[in-house]
Amino acid sequence: MYYIIQKNVFQDSRYDEIFKVMNELNLEYEEVQFKPNSTEFDFKTKRKDIFVYGSVKLAKVTAEFDWHPGSFYGNNHEFKKYSAGYGVHSINYGSYICEIKEKIDWSKSPSLFIKPSEEAKIFTGKIFNQYEWNDFIYYKLNDPNEKRITEKTKIQISEPYHLTKEARIWIVGKKVVTSSYYRFHGNTEYEENVSQIGLEFAKKMAELFNVADAYVMDIAYTLNEWKIMEINCINSAGFYKGDVKKIILALEKFYG
Repeated sequence: MYYIIQKNVFQDSRYDEIFKVMNELNLEYEEVQFKPNSTEFDFKTKRKDIFVYGSVKLAKVTAEFDWHPGSFYGNNHEFKKYSAGYGVHSINYGSYICEIKEKIDWSKSPSLFIKPSEEAKIFTGKIFNQYEWNDFIYYKLNDPNEKRITEKTKIQISEPYHLTKEARIWIVGKKVVTSSYYRFHGNTEYEENVSQIGLEFAKKMAELFNVADAYVMDIAYTLNEWKIMEINCINSAGFYKGDVKKIILALEKFYG
């Protein structure tokens, strides 16, 4: 395949790893960047067998291009769709979605987990109490420099879970390719590699519901079991300590 890769858009020390892998595997690629305040970017290739990697913006824009595989953005990555496929195995199963301007019922719980429902990068999902949430949306909706969050922004609300560790799993063709922990909570003992039980859980979930040919599954360990935190688009997901070479080789193999 041919690769279109956005110039460094993450504050991620491992972002450039993808360029090292491209060169090591002798794969053709080009770097692109968006024109200022635009969704347009210049590229040279006329090929159609293209995989893109970069920001959510790049993934979203190129999802409409006639490239294959191009970008997987959208489709089953939305919570409403993948939660129906995974059912109770999703940590936010039973949550609801509304617009950010709508009033939230805090009578049943003094704190709630709130995250963006569609564009995951516009703010970081976390546990809010009523006062923290009201302050947050007031400043966001009244900030003249805030262009991404509006009154129409959709959010997902659920009861908070007690998490001990979180991991990212890369899946290509329903198979786990590589993985990485990215967050530990409290006094949880550090582990270098994602536990075998966590990987087995991800494998079962990939068989249960296939989001796309390739995607990223974030899983979390609660008090006694693994759950799916969320599904992310592989075209714009950070690498953490995942093996980038394994990801690219899996894509090359899957698409022949």
